[in-house]
Amino acid sequence: MKLHSTVTRQYQTITAYDKSAVEINAKRYEHSLIVLPEVAPVDWPVPSFDALSVEHFAQIEATEAHVVILGTGNRQRFVHPKLTTALTARRIGVECMDNKAACRTYNILMAEGRKVALALVFETPTENAQTT
Repeated sequence: MKLHSTVTRQYQTITAYDKSAVEINAKRYEHSLIVLPEVAPVDWPVPSFDALSVEHFAQIEATEAHVVILGTGNRQRFVHPKLTTALTARRIGVECMDNKAACRTYNILMAEGRKVALALVFETPTENAQTT
């Protein structure tokens, strides 16, 4: 889906997305990453939703966002509360949704001037995957 430009050009804006990637300011990313409005996207070493760990959420916590939008891939999934304990203790909200909804929500919150972090999980193909 292509999205239209707004007055948020100076920020990291989601300009398109599909099942396997996200486009930020017209640059395509096909791996998990963290997006903040005023900072270039950061690689997030998460190969799959099931691989999420406390350490991954510590990287998000370091962004000092007030709310976290977690894109869980092509379908909505919920993380175990133990993974977000540190964020919850600091009263940082974590909302889980599929990547498409996460991208749309991030753009809205970012345009409102909220201090939001978007963390997107894109499944990395395993080396042992067989093709038919």
